[in-house]
Amino acid sequence: MCGPRRRPCEDAGVNERHTAVPGDAAHLPALLTFLQDFWSELNLPATEALPFELALEEVFMNVVMHGSHTDRAPLVKVSMTLVGGGVTLTVEDDGPPFDPLSLPAPDVTASLEARRVGGLGVFLVRKVMDSVRYERRDATNLLQMTKNITEVGPAPK
Repeated sequence: MCGPRRRPCEDAGVNERHTAVPGDAAHLPALLTFLQDFWSELNLPATEALPFELALEEVFMNVVMHGSHTDRAPLVKVSMTLVGGGVTLTVEDDGPPFDPLSLPAPDVTASLEARRVGGLGVFLVRKVMDSVRYERRDATNLLQMTKNITEVGPAPK
């Protein structure tokens, strides 16, 4: 079993890390460091981290801005999983139900004045990832974003 202290899974070919933070913008740097540590620990190509950084920042900030339904910030759990040649970023929060994939795609050809506010970040996440999936599980929102990595280095020893 993979533990919350970011130790690797014991299953062959699977590496997974977990962390959790309150849904507060002040915790974004810690999440980005978590992602960068995962990337370097597993010797993944640095050039392929950018889509994951963009997705993590966009999804986390959406939870921060829209996910609070009480006087407390939602708890945000983040996991990174490397299986074979693909990396999956999962973001879970205990905020109110919200499927970001249900938003209509923004009209990127419209003038700035004619565009509606919001939705561009989720649009970008969908463009940079190979697959994005939302699920409401029990009392949590779960968003899984997966992208194939072209060069996976040797497994850490």
